[in-house]
Amino acid sequence: MSASHLRPSRRISGRLGAAVVNGLLLIATLAGVAYLAPSLFGYERYVITGGSMSGTFEKGSIAFEKPVPVEDLSVGDVITYQPPADSGVTTLVTHRIVSMKLLPTGATQFQTQGDANPDRDPWKFQLVSGDQPVVHHTVPYAGWIFVGLADREIRMLVIGVPAGLIALLSVVELGRALRPNRRDDEPQAPSPTSTPSSTVLPEPTLVGAR
Repeated sequence: MSASHLRPSRRISGRLGAAVVNGLLLIATLAGVAYLAPSLFGYERYVITGGSMSGTFEKGSIAFEKPVPVEDLSVGDVITYQPPADSGVTTLVTHRIVSMKLLPTGATQFQTQGDANPDRDPWKFQLVSGDQPVVHHTVPYAGWIFVGLADREIRMLVIGVPAGLIALLSVVELGRALRPNRRDDEPQAPSPTSTPSSTVLPEPTLVGAR
């Protein structure tokens, strides 16, 4: 097969490789923007790992929350907080405020409840920080991505493999760009001026017998 027959397939594979690289870079860029953008707008992200708020938002959702001054909280707000130590709960909880009581000390005592729970949480608490994250938006099921990325092997598979493919394809494209365009082995078409269309022979000498 001649080099002229190979060049179209090389061009197609080169374009395909460039498209794959560009597509992976675009996906990586969009993922980075999606990860950083909420923080730029003042949001905090929490992954919902329990089902106590089912019906409002489901397990595996991402809750986007904005900190507000504690004095601006009201009954009905959904907040993420750490229950008191004597509650026995060691993880953050995202529940709805169902009760607020002003104590003689001037502090506010809160009580919460999960929308899917039949009863209020058995503990009451105060917020020691001046600001408190309040749920503004949720994205269903997107939190499972972060749950999966918490596993080292899955993280290496999801992040490492695409990164390796991008690097490999980039090297291949760079090698093709630096390769000299050699056409010495291509057959050259005859030039109309280099070869005459007919051959003119000298006039023969007549030799007669005596």
